[in-house]
Amino acid sequence: MSIFRIELKVRDYELDMQGIVNNGAYFNYLEHARHEYLLAQGIDFAALTNAGIHLVVIRSELDYKHSLKSGDRFVVEVAVERIGKVRFG
Repeated sequence: MSIFRIELKVRDYELDMQGIVNNGAYFNYLEHARHEYLLAQGIDFAALTNAGIHLVVIRSELDYKHSLKSGDRFVVEVAVERIGKVRFG
């Protein structure tokens, strides 16, 4: 299994009053990495949506290890894993 990596940089508007990245911004980083991964695989997320195919996240979980601050560079890794059959409901 190959791992897709993307390097990002913290922007000032993502910070909370304590000067660290707001908890909600981390999920934006994950979503951005997901879209970039799909593009790298030749899959256009917007085109799929326009065709009536909706890729949805059914669960997200984060373990916070360190707080990111303004200007920090960091890496998000994406690894695809088959957990079960595709289901529609």
